[in-house]
Amino acid sequence: MRAVLQRVTRASVTVDGKTIGSIGKGFLIFLGISDADDETVADKLADKICRLRIFEDENGKTNRSLSDVAGELLVVSQFTLYADCRKGNRPSFTGAGGPEKASHLYEVFMERCRGQVKKVEHGEFGADMKVELLNDGPFTLMLDSRELFATV
Repeated sequence: MRAVLQRVTRASVTVDGKTIGSIGKGFLIFLGISDADDETVADKLADKICRLRIFEDENGKTNRSLSDVAGELLVVSQFTLYADCRKGNRPSFTGAGGPEKASHLYEVFMERCRGQVKKVEHGEFGADMKVELLNDGPFTLMLDSRELFATV
């Protein structure tokens, strides 16, 4: 799994002109899933993200997690995080997970987050979505489960 995480003041996702998910202070997560991923990876990545300490404490240090600041999550599926741009000028998306498996793992990821965060909103898997956000910082992280959880 790959996640682009942005610390936001607010974020929302719209499908067909209707807002289907919106949050205040928290994380906007663009989540990509590959065929190599499974429920264990979804669980581990959700735990890692929910425990990241990237909100400022009283001393201005990034030392607080989502739960420490009553933060919220907006999770948007994004298969394009598995784009391969090495050959030619048209990206290949063969590294992205198939829709059935990816949809299931997207739900598993969000369910795991719901166990740790009070408000978890989401986009619509496979839909054409419009995402708006106010990045706080800006503070953006890229997480790849193969790098985070590789066994040595």
